[in-house]
Amino acid sequence: MTTLDWLVLFGTLAAIVAYGTWKSRGTKSMETFIKGDQQRWWMVGLSIMATQASAVTFLSTTGQGMEDGMRFVQFYFGLPLAMIILSVTLLPIYYKLKVYTAYEYLESRFDLKTRTLAAALFLALRGLSVGITLFAPSLVLSTILGWNIFFTTLLIGVLVIIYTVSGGNNAVSITQRVQMTIILGGMFLAGTIAFSLLPQKVSLLDSVRVAGELGKLNIITTSFSWNDRYNIWSGLFASTFLFLSYFGTDQSQVARYINGKSLAEGRMGLLFNGLLKVPMQFFILFIGVLVFVFYLFNEAPMLHNAVLLDRAKQSAAKEEVLLLEKRFNELKATERLTADNLVNAIHENDAGRISAAKTEYFYNKHLEDSVRTKAKVVAAKAVTNTGGQDHDYAFLNFVLTHLPHGVIGLLLAVIFSAAMSSMSSELSALATTTMVDMYKRVINPKKPWLSDLYVSKLFMVMWAIIAICFAALANFSENLIQFVNIVGSLFYGTILGIFVVAFYLKKVRSNAVFWAAVVAEGCVLACYYLLGNRLAFLYYNIIGSAVVVVLSFLFQMADQSKAD
Repeated sequence: MTTLDWLVLFGTLAAIVAYGTWKSRGTKSMETFIKGDQQRWWMVGLSIMATQASAVTFLSTTGQGMEDGMRFVQFYFGLPLAMIILSVTLLPIYYKLKVYTAYEYLESRFDLKTRTLAAALFLALRGLSVGITLFAPSLVLSTILGWNIFFTTLLIGVLVIIYTVSGGNNAVSITQRVQMTIILGGMFLAGTIAFSLLPQKVSLLDSVRVAGELGKLNIITTSFSWNDRYNIWSGLFASTFLFLSYFGTDQSQVARYINGKSLAEGRMGLLFNGLLKVPMQFFILFIGVLVFVFYLFNEAPMLHNAVLLDRAKQSAAKEEVLLLEKRFNELKATERLTADNLVNAIHENDAGRISAAKTEYFYNKHLEDSVRTKAKVVAAKAVTNTGGQDHDYAFLNFVLTHLPHGVIGLLLAVIFSAAMSSMSSELSALATTTMVDMYKRVINPKKPWLSDLYVSKLFMVMWAIIAICFAALANFSENLIQFVNIVGSLFYGTILGIFVVAFYLKKVRSNAVFWAAVVAEGCVLACYYLLGNRLAFLYYNIIGSAVVVVLSFLFQMADQSKAD
């Protein structure tokens, strides 16, 4: 990191905060603070994408592409279908009722306790998620840059508080358009530079062919397994339930499209997101694949978490770590020769040599993985207070090591901007739900002694403080992008089930759906606790929603039989 990088990084962040604060400075009412100004469809679409595309997306998804190839893109195959369903069914209801939050509809359909339950489930889900949204980049950035994690989380949190508390949802929407432009531009630049760093004899077509031969272009996986998180079946069916709940009932997303200028604009924004999100994720994963190909022809670190590796070399495990690194470097040298042979064989279209090179690569890769796995275990034991999986650090380590100065600062600004973008949406949604669904309906339904606008801002600061504290104290080893989706899957199914009953089971009343939702959430949490990785997390969404629908129907029938 040079002075130029620091200037680009902090200059970009300061410009975003100043722009968002200045453009939303006229926010005087609670309605404007919560809903913001009405937006055109493309603004709605960009805001929806920016809310979902957190820093985890760019840190962890690129690492996912390097390690596991392209198959993670199947996770998003259900997204376009979910956008169409929501545009036809849910969106007209929200616009007709002119709601502030998604959960207001549930009170008119059922009663206050059902609305409160759904809102409480959302607050639990999003309260955890905003902490993860902040923790993920803070962990990686603090480790790579050598900062204290509390300073990193505090920096991101304070920057977000400045403009979100100043302008509310309006500031969120305004800054997200700028942030999304920076994010997409920065990632495109990273992909272009990653390709330019490949050897001259390796064309883009060659890199794609090499990645394909080595199993990284596994876009479609047709085999089925209950514990396989990413295949065509979980992508088309299970993820559809997740996206229906996330975009249809999660206030952080609902708030993005209910402030479209009209129902048509809101629909166009949702469909815009459905059409562009899959190509965007494909592109981000492909950047990870390009970095994988880059490391085939260049020296690669034994651990991408360079700080952890350096600290391990200074610990009591120094000798063991150095021996492992020596063995790893020997294997990587062999791998580079194998990669050269594979490219030459591809150029000559020699199927026999291609097959032989692949066999040699996979044998050598197995040995490399064994050394790397052992190094992770040794380093983790030797160095305390480590968290996150190693490939969460892969892309950022590549950026800091191989990209030109100035671009490094820009891509760090991309990571910070993505974290700020998602966090601002989530804080706005948490504050809105707490204010509208809890404070004004349950805690203090009478005229408050403070103005609604002031109380809304206090709730936003409260959730920001909770997120900062969570991020400063959190520690887990699950891959970050997967952890975010796991947390969502524990709650989204139940919330979706409540809304499905509200729309389609008109004879079901409040008590039946309320207790069905309580039982369903207990079932989902029990499945996660008892089954763990034996059941892919996407199926929790189906379980939660199905249990709510089935039990609601049965409970209502039981109530009717008693009445008869």
